[in-house]
Amino acid sequence: MAPHYEYICKELGWTLDQKLLDQMKAVNTEKIKELDEAIEDAEKNLGETEVRDALLRKAEYLCRIGDKEACLTQFRKAADKTVTVGYRLDIVFHLIRVGLFYLDNDLITRNIDKAQSLIDEGGDWDRRNRLKVYRGMYCMSIRDFKNAANYFLDTVATFTSYELMDYKDFVTNTVICSMIALKRPQLREKVVKGSEVLEVLHGLPQIREYLFSLYDCHYATFFKALAHIEQHLKYDRLLAPHYRYYVREMRILAYAQLLESYQSLTLEYMAKAFGVTVGFIDQELSKLIAAGRLHCKIDKVGGIVETNRPDSKNWQYQATIKQGDLLLNRIQKLSRVINI
Repeated sequence: MAPHYEYICKELGWTLDQKLLDQMKAVNTEKIKELDEAIEDAEKNLGETEVRDALLRKAEYLCRIGDKEACLTQFRKAADKTVTVGYRLDIVFHLIRVGLFYLDNDLITRNIDKAQSLIDEGGDWDRRNRLKVYRGMYCMSIRDFKNAANYFLDTVATFTSYELMDYKDFVTNTVICSMIALKRPQLREKVVKGSEVLEVLHGLPQIREYLFSLYDCHYATFFKALAHIEQHLKYDRLLAPHYRYYVREMRILAYAQLLESYQSLTLEYMAKAFGVTVGFIDQELSKLIAAGRLHCKIDKVGGIVETNRPDSKNWQYQATIKQGDLLLNRIQKLSRVINI
């Protein structure tokens, strides 16, 4: 893994152990020489299928040692030797996995588009479903949780992408994305009552508690479960850049869900419901109200939170009046120019 070792040392600012690197390079060079000899032998003595398999073995080895550019070149050579759509799709999926590992969005999007065009040409049912999981992983990595949830939920019953993750991790990601992206009725229908999801959640007590504590309005338990989820997100390669955003949005979702049921409630009641202090809930709500994320106001003297839900019809009326005034002003300016 000499190329990967060099990459990691450069990324993290580690001191390079030259002796260890030389040993790794010697092993890599010897193995690549063997693979090249196998390719040469296949080209001289065997058929196209054997040549393609030899090229794939070298590409997979280069991938394992972390030589990104060389493995991409080798996979393209293997693709040129491949005729059937199914095998070409498998190579494209491998390129997407390389892109996900290096978080190379350009590589991922180009190959997702290529996979879709190949499937449209005549891809089978299994690879069509696997592409949805790959799309979901990419959407999750760029914070598009709504599309990620939809792709994952479409493939819960037919998941076969074990090269990406096992089924427990897949269900965990499905629940995490669905909770932030889906409305409560959709969450109930597709996740809370989803037999495939429930079957796996018995083996994932923390994820189960996280899902049902919010759905059943046990907010103090939900906050504790969210703390565990935050730790999980921190150490997830794709979700780590978004963990602060995710935790903040889930807290807002929980506050909004509680406030939706009341016209007014005391700060003390809210603090008790969420298992936090009055000072914390006061500070938290103040920031969110000022940012326009929660529709309520705090009566600090009375210690009361009053909701003021926006009236959508009234908002549309005000917007129409405002846009109408702008249109009239522009018509008046235009009429002056035309008269001149």
